Amino acid sequence: MATSSVSVVVLKVSHVVRDGDSVNCTIAELQPLRAEPEDIPLDIVYEDDHILVVNKPAHMVVHPAPGNANGTLVNGILHHCRLSTVCFNPESLPDNIDDDDSSDEATVFPSESSVRPGIVHRLDKGTSGLLVVAKDEHSHSHLAEQFKEHTVKRVYVSLTCGVPSPDSGRVDIPIGRDSNNRIRMVAIPGSALQGKARHAVSRYKVVEILANGGCALVEWRLETGRTHQIRAHAKYLGIPLLGDDVYGGTKHMALSQLQSKNSSSYYGQIHQLVAKLERPSLHALSLGFRHPHKGEDLHFSQMPPFDFAEILDCLRNISSEKV
Repeated sequence: MATSSVSVVVLKVSHVVRDGDSVNCTIAELQPLRAEPEDIPLDIVYEDDHILVVNKPAHMVVHPAPGNANGTLVNGILHHCRLSTVCFNPESLPDNIDDDDSSDEATVFPSESSVRPGIVHRLDKGTSGLLVVAKDEHSHSHLAEQFKEHTVKRVYVSLTCGVPSPDSGRVDIPIGRDSNNRIRMVAIPGSALQGKARHAVSRYKVVEILANGGCALVEWRLETGRTHQIRAHAKYLGIPLLGDDVYGGTKHMALSQLQSKNSSSYYGQIHQLVAKLERPSLHALSLGFRHPHKGEDLHFSQMPPFDFAEILDCLRNISSEKV
């Protein structure tokens, strides 16, 4: 509520505050978020008494946040593990709650005496693929330490607008929040020294050149795990991910890029495949870590889902060149 100099209650958001006005407002206290068990089908790749490895589908949020209270991976895990409702304060959640390629910052859900289910790392809502979940406090802390020490092996695959040059490399560019758009991150050379961003390193390798250079199948290996790391580094390289509206890989961009590299005889196919883009073309292909209780090294892999594979096949039908 804003009060003008003559004590008028202002209801219109278009009201212009003028010099000398006194403004009073009331900010409502944030209410605790509740994660309720929900019977959501989960694609479980591995499970024992201590951990779960899940193949997360695209479009599923990992855990509840303001605006996404239901239908999350955590809701499904609570039901699967027969756990009760979990409450937590939204102020304790990081800013990047649903928007990570893979974050090294462990997220916990405090209940009365446990940290279950323990989301050790996160995938962006639009990213599909492998995710490990801790089922007890020891497993959570042990896995979180592995992520902190960068010993977890993670491989992602993406479809990019264009082909990076050179066809393999190491991107060592800090990543920070975009001052003009808080849901977007940006790679800023030298910014880590000024405290404006965090150290971020990605290794990439072109696996296949597609559609006469209009796109590429690119493999990514992460040395760090920052918010939107792959997406921000791909944009920095000038090859935003196909379908990534936030980072420039829009349908318009994809259409322009593909048409510029191919003859008009392919335009019909190109229009059809671009119309299928509904998310950033990014998939967490493999995940390797040490079991927190048994001490053995585990490694899992999961091929991309149908939507990713369908677009890849369409691009290969135009042309394909292994690298």
